[in-house]
Amino acid sequence: MAKPKRRYVCQACGSVAQRWQGQCADCSEWNTLVEDTPATVFSAKHDLSSGGRAIRFEPLDAPGETLQRRTTGLAEFDRALGGGLVPGSAILMGGDPGIGKSTLLMQAAAKVAQAGGAVVYISGEEAAGQVRMRAERMGLAKAPVQLAAATSVRDILTTLGNMEPPALLVIDSIQTMHSDQIEGAPGTVSQVRGCAFELIRYAKENGTALVLVGHVTKDGNIAGPRVLEHMVDVVMSFEGERSHQYRILRSLKNRFGPVDEIGVFAMQGQGLEEVGNPSMLFLSGRETKVPGSAVFPAMEGTRPVLVEIQALIVRLQSGATPRRAVVGWDSGRLAMLLAVLEARCGLNFSSAEVYLNVAGGYRLSDPGADLAVAAALISALGDRALPSRAVWFGEVSLAGEVRPVAHSGIRQREAAKLGFDRAFGPPGGAQPEVDTRYAEIALLPNVVDRILSEA
Repeated sequence: MAKPKRRYVCQACGSVAQRWQGQCADCSEWNTLVEDTPATVFSAKHDLSSGGRAIRFEPLDAPGETLQRRTTGLAEFDRALGGGLVPGSAILMGGDPGIGKSTLLMQAAAKVAQAGGAVVYISGEEAAGQVRMRAERMGLAKAPVQLAAATSVRDILTTLGNMEPPALLVIDSIQTMHSDQIEGAPGTVSQVRGCAFELIRYAKENGTALVLVGHVTKDGNIAGPRVLEHMVDVVMSFEGERSHQYRILRSLKNRFGPVDEIGVFAMQGQGLEEVGNPSMLFLSGRETKVPGSAVFPAMEGTRPVLVEIQALIVRLQSGATPRRAVVGWDSGRLAMLLAVLEARCGLNFSSAEVYLNVAGGYRLSDPGADLAVAAALISALGDRALPSRAVWFGEVSLAGEVRPVAHSGIRQREAAKLGFDRAFGPPGGAQPEVDTRYAEIALLPNVVDRILSEA
């Protein structure tokens, strides 16, 4: 057997390099190469084509046991999961420190245990007494959750092997787990990958729903090897601003349900509280008409959410450099939209500071927000308030065209449910069965005319 070789693995893309270098050659990320466990090089005589155990193939229509989802007792959590926990599934949940990941999982674990399911909660970051204190604060101390503080995967799997497999297993967090079969400290690429593999294998073999809590980097990505996200069935992100009490649980990958589905929670003194109607949440405080405010019906998975987009234009003295500040939207897309407004509508933003904000700490990625942002900018520039009970949606092209977006009917239906009687959108989006007056806007210059005539 040849001498083990040293190698370095990129934590962003998983590529392997034989020597350390500042930039990954495959993904071009900087300072992401970390030394991995020495790889053992086998000679050619080690052939894997024989000596194994024969596997049995089955047809696609073979009869089998139908997996029944298990509810977590939190409707918003179940919605983000696609309907509940699937037995044998592996879920990876990431989020900023202190955002409430452990709080959410403790509430879900307590409700599953109270409903009759066996639950094991293993903390690698806190002592059992600290977790118990948090449970007491949330009023969950009486829940029959089996709690332990451990970091050795061997000890965890040995203990689980001597008991009935639980319905739910929570590991908080995967970066603190350690395997004595792998060299390196907890949190390294090899440790995270190896520990996750063993835990996922146990979950698949025993039909246990596994939830792994993952740390995130300063860029918001889950720390560790990228292969970790490929190994699990569901990847979820718990998002929110610490200054706001609202939190959003977003599904980034889901083998058992829709992607980009969200659940909305509000952080309270005794834990997280579900928000059944997030549209009312993000539209609160809109009693008076003010210039620069537009309502956009966003789509998050299958759920429509109405959010308020706010714009402010400040004229500067000649010679000053204008500032562009964006909160909750893509700054690059704002720059593109300002260029289209100047080139196609003849509006002058070059000598003004532009501030754009999505109210409530919400973050938008829906391209259908272009028209609502443009309406808010034109309203702020002309100091004219938009119609108070109107929504705006549509994608804007570089030619100034307003193009259709998906789920136009669902967007209008949600707006009508909340009392909005006007909808401005691209041609072909009118829904006769929806109780809203629909105004078609084909070109961006028409928005200026609409605002001047409707305001």
